[in-house]
Amino acid sequence: MFAALADDSRWQILVELSRAPASASALADRLPISRQAIAKHLRLLTDVGLVEATKIGREVRYEPVGARLSEVARKLDAIARGWDRRLERIKDAAETSDSS
Repeated sequence: MFAALADDSRWQILVELSRAPASASALADRLPISRQAIAKHLRLLTDVGLVEATKIGREVRYEPVGARLSEVARKLDAIARGWDRRLERIKDAAETSDSS
């Protein structure tokens, strides 16, 4: 899932979809990415559960899966808190060695 989010094009697609559900063609009109590339990115985002596809007539519309994105946000927040604690320990160790 994190590998899917690491790609700038997929990130742009998610940002666009957060504004409103859209088809691959509509996304291609709004982004500097080819229709074929968008389709591949949407397939991957769908496979990892970050986007869901709904067929409406002949069109397939995509939208982000809020619960899955919230899960990702919680995991990233936990990682950030861990790094904050590590950086604080490094700072404390550096200040302790400076005052010795």
